[in-house]
Formats: sequence, structure tokens, C-alpha cells
Amino acid sequence: MKFGTPLSKTATKVMLLGSGELGKEVIIALQRFGVEVIAVDRYENAPGHQVAHRSFVIDMANPQALRELIEKEQPHIIVPEIEAIATDTLVEIEEQGLATVIPTARAAQLTMNREGIRVLASEQLKLPTSKYAFANSKEELQAAINNGIGYPCFIKPVMSSSGKGQSLVYNSEELTRAWDYAMQGGRVNRGKVIVEEKIVFDYEITLLTVRSNNSKGEIVTHFCDPVGHIQEKGDYIESWQPQAMSEQALSKAQNIAEIITGNLGGRGIFGVELFIKGDDVWFSEVSPRPHDTGMVTMITQQLSEFELHARAILGLPVSVSMKSPGASAVIYGGIDEEAISYEGVDDALGDPQCDVRLFGKPVSFERRRMGVALAYSDTVDDARHRAKLAASKIKTLRDQV
Repeated sequence: MKFGTPLSKTATKVMLLGSGELGKEVIIALQRFGVEVIAVDRYENAPGHQVAHRSFVIDMANPQALRELIEKEQPHIIVPEIEAIATDTLVEIEEQGLATVIPTARAAQLTMNREGIRVLASEQLKLPTSKYAFANSKEELQAAINNGIGYPCFIKPVMSSSGKGQSLVYNSEELTRAWDYAMQGGRVNRGKVIVEEKIVFDYEITLLTVRSNNSKGEIVTHFCDPVGHIQEKGDYIESWQPQAMSEQALSKAQNIAEIITGNLGGRGIFGVELFIKGDDVWFSEVSPRPHDTGMVTMITQQLSEFELHARAILGLPVSVSMKSPGASAVIYGGIDEEAISYEGVDDALGDPQCDVRLFGKPVSFERRRMGVALAYSDTVDDARHRAKLAASKIKTLRDQV
């Protein structure tokens, strides 16, 4: 691929749809290759807005607003970084040859909601998944549980992110609360949920899977070492790499990841979420973009997931080699406030094996992810201890001015 000069007529232009903390790192990685980046988000001063060449605030689920901006900016490549996007418009843009959508418009369309990707994985590709059903009402939800899903079970909006709207339900008395929470948590397409059986697993992983060009221009698939993680209410709180697992389980995981990402097509990084019990593996979800649990790669790998995504987007070769075992731990806002301050960063960095990323989000919520602490070590256990300790030292403060 030929690279131009940003802010000139030769510029290689990439538009990110969604510019949070993950998008911000992708933007930085792209700009290292002289790419001109346009950052789009639903609110002002999103993390990616702060580093892009230009930024815009629009409702990306509005087809007309999205098309008008794409036609105005004329990017060569469009990179969806969130689910709440008018994907039908992306399909039209791709079909008309106006831009390349990463990884493909079809992938963005299928993965924007849990219904599309679960039907593809389970019913078309025959991948092992938990039992599931979709429900358009509380009555349908109760019937699905009674007819085979059983308790305990997960109830989720068909479209949400970072665990929003997700509940673990143990009995029928909790259904109304779970339904209402799912309705509040869904970004769009409210009124429909997925209910899934709770699989009893040993651990869960994210298998970061990269589809990129080799030296001959052919698309090949690479796998990062598996990332283990802990989630709370569907939102990750810590991750580590590598997650120890049997050769048989790893082989099954890689096979599932290659099948699902191969079907979605295109190039870029995919976060494939899987449940593991012994040597058994179940597909859970896939995101056609960097994954929040993969932030650990900023300290474990030669190329972080963001650098891998940028290189794959641009048709460049990649390497998934690791430098060291490591871990990440989330830094929460802790308070509901605008323009917060942080203290304790110096204490956290007192450990020379730790690093910190503060995302610069303009508004803090008690459980909003505002940063991440990273640590490397000879062992995963020690890295996890160091990362959690570093995160605990960083406190958020209300503006006293």
C-alpha cells in the first residue's frame, strides 16, 4: 500500500467510527505510519478526538448523518470501533466502492448485535455454544427459560457493550428486574433480549486473532497467546497473558477462531471470546476490532493489539510475538463528576515493572473505566499482583477550584 502525507492531497485517510480508549490507541498507531485520521464519536472530547487530525460528533446510528460525513471527508478506509452504527449504510458505502470497511461491512453488520453473530456461529457454522433463545417480551423470556435454558441464566440486550444491561438470573422473581435492566442497557434495537444458559467453565479467554497480508499479499491468520480475564457484570476488571491451557483446548480455540473470523472475512484484529472447561471449548462472542481485555498487550507483546490492528488495516505484515507475561487492572472513576483529577500515579509508577494509561475521558462515573494499570513479570501471578496494586494506588478527585 502507498502511504501519503497527512493533511495533503496525497494523504491516506482513515475514519474511525467510535473514538474511545481503544480507538485512541489505534489512532496513535496509524499516525506512526503518517496516516491522516478522522475520529468520530457520539460525544465531544472523546479520547480519540484528543489525538486525531480532525474530530466530529454525530449519531452514528443515523444513516443520513453517517453518509453525509463519509461523503464530506472521503476516507479511504472506515474502521468501526463500536456496535451502535448504521451498518446498512456501511454496506452501501462498501458496495459503491466509496471506501474499504474494516474488516468488512458484513462483519460490522453481523457483530453489531448478539442475534446475528450467535445465529451465524451456532446454526450456520455449527460451532459449540451455550443454549440460547431470543425474546421480545417478558412472557417469551419466561417461556424460553422454562423450555430448556433453565436457571441460572444470563439475560442481555441483543446490542450493548461492556456488559451494559447484562444480568445473571437465578429465579423467576428476578426476571422483571433483568428485563428492565436489559431495556435500559441496549444502545439500539431495544425490546429484544438474548437469554443464555450459564456454562460452568474453568476460565474464559479472549483469543486475539489477526487477519493480515503476508509478503505475497495473501490474507493469513495469526493468533496471539490467549488472554485470560475476569469479568464483573459483563465488564472486564483485569486480564493477563498468557492464560495457561492444554494443547488440545488451545487447538480447539484456534480452530473456532479461524472458522468464525474466516467467515467474517477482511483484515484486522478480532477479539474472540471463548469458555474453557478442561479440553472443551465453547464460542461466546466475537468483536471485529481490538478488545478491552487485550489492553494487556501494551506491555506483553512486541506489537500491541492496536499496532497489530493498524498494520493489518494498512495491509502490512504483523508479528504476534510476546515479550513477557503481564497483566492489566482497570482504574475506575469512583465518582460521578466532570473534569476529575488523579493522584497516586507517581506511586503506581514506583514499581519499574508497571505502567499506567489514563484515557482522558471528559466525564467520570463510579464504574466507568477511566484508565488501566499494566505490569510485566516472570510469572502471570506476580504480574497480576503488581497491576492490581498499581491500580489501587491511583485515586480520583473532584475539582476543588
